[in-house]
Amino acid sequence: MIHSILKDKPTKLFISIAAFFVANALIAECIGGKIFSLEKVFGMSPSNFTIFGQSGLAFNLTCGVLLWPLEFIVTDIVNEYYGPKAVKRISYTAVVLIIYAFIMFYGAIHVAPADFWIGSKQTEGIDNMQTAFGGIFGQGMWIILGSITAFLVSQIIDVTVFHKIKKITGEKWVWLRATGSTVVSQLVDSFIVLFIAFKIGNGWTWQLVLAICLVNYAYKFTMAIILTPLIYIIEKQIDNYLGHDTAQKMKRAAMGIENE
Repeated sequence: MIHSILKDKPTKLFISIAAFFVANALIAECIGGKIFSLEKVFGMSPSNFTIFGQSGLAFNLTCGVLLWPLEFIVTDIVNEYYGPKAVKRISYTAVVLIIYAFIMFYGAIHVAPADFWIGSKQTEGIDNMQTAFGGIFGQGMWIILGSITAFLVSQIIDVTVFHKIKKITGEKWVWLRATGSTVVSQLVDSFIVLFIAFKIGNGWTWQLVLAICLVNYAYKFTMAIILTPLIYIIEKQIDNYLGHDTAQKMKRAAMGIENE
């Protein structure tokens, strides 16, 4: 059976895409604990602007946002060729494995450390490896809950909006369904994670939640626009790999249209 699976190009492609999707989501969660300054990346001083009366704001983002735009691109690609059920399948798989990863992180943090290991990096400026390890991999439960909930809800919204636009436009205007679904789902994603993790979990004011949400969304919206051409490049490569006829049949099947 494995030989027949590996000979089937649509199946091999789906396995590869799903593997990347899950791995990318896990990596994004792992590196999300670091906050970076977007302005400093481009050699500029941090901004100091005010939104909703909240002053002192700047584009300080988690490193996780560097990878999340790729998740939505993959979502659109899977939706295009395999349909909404396939997107939900890989999304649920990613959520289950992210939860599993956090459970393993929790266990690793609380297992008794070896005495020599705790101070093994003191010459490199890390006084306590156990504290450092816990700081990197230990995220608050509200942040974990907010992140997972936001991911799952935004994925469902993305696939729904994408499919509705495709039903109307057909094969035309790939940019509209790809970008349109992403900008809507990213807004929901930005709000949910902040609302659960910081409004409920840390008692932030609505003013601060909405201000930070808008800053994060501005970045995500910009990236959605910038990365739109990547959809066309990937689709062209997939069409070449699958063959034009097979690709068209898959796209029609994804829309629920019977192939003739």
